[in-house]
Amino acid sequence: MKRKQHGAQFKAQVAMAELSAEYGGHPTMISTWKQELVKRAGELFERGAKTAADPQQTIDRLHQKIGQLQVEQNVLAGQPAIARLLKGGR
Repeated sequence: MKRKQHGAQFKAQVAMAELSAEYGGHPTMISTWKQELVKRAGELFERGAKTAADPQQTIDRLHQKIGQLQVEQNVLAGQPAIARLLKGGR
């Protein structure tokens, strides 16, 4: 019995379908992530690659973002129609 040969497009579609089904992501989004990984994968293995950003800077940036989001939520909650949506109503 001869083994079936699958084309690259078919293989990509199957991989996207399985990933999106397993993780609940949209196939286009997963495809974009894979392309970004392939494009930047070499950086992971370069000698003398830059180390990760300073952890304290990352924490400070995230705290700033949390504060910004809390302010936005409070502003939006002050509007009657938006407040109902935030509480789960219509």
